[in-house]
Amino acid sequence: MVVDFRKNVAPPAPITLCDSPVDTFHFLGSIISQDLKWELNISSITKKAQQRMYSLRQLKKFNLPKTMVVHFYTAIIESILCSSITVWYVASTAKDKGRLQRIIRSAERVIGCNVPSLQDLFASRTLKRARNIVADPSHPGHDPFVPLPSDRRLRSIRTKTSRHTNSFFPSAVGLINKARVPH
Repeated sequence: MVVDFRKNVAPPAPITLCDSPVDTFHFLGSIISQDLKWELNISSITKKAQQRMYSLRQLKKFNLPKTMVVHFYTAIIESILCSSITVWYVASTAKDKGRLQRIIRSAERVIGCNVPSLQDLFASRTLKRARNIVADPSHPGHDPFVPLPSDRRLRSIRTKTSRHTNSFFPSAVGLINKARVPH
């Protein structure tokens, strides 16, 4: 994979595996494209979630208790929506986030109660992962989480590119700092 953050980028040579060019590949359940965009991955997630919405509607039609329908939603649909969310959410487009949020709103209408929004799911998953990294000094990602001298907040990560700004570590530091600020 070629990662190049220069402003004037020459088109990269196509990646080849086994003598055939590769535009995308699957890695740990996520689809990664050569240009590091998440549209194909989000399209795949959307398709899987929409397929499972049928089962949610059927459960509701059978008059199952609301708590069981919510558990089904959490286990079957929300788990798909959250697969690798800490990686792709910040870098995804508003259009892609809107497509996923529509699935959540549709599920809310079927279930008849509120469920966490996509933003809330991202924030909770990112905070949980970041707190685990901060608590483990041996973790390879521990270094970017540097506390300020007051020890109440973490030092913000300065980035020169929007691609780095829209990645896990800067967004995790921002979420941790926001969670630590007393309201």
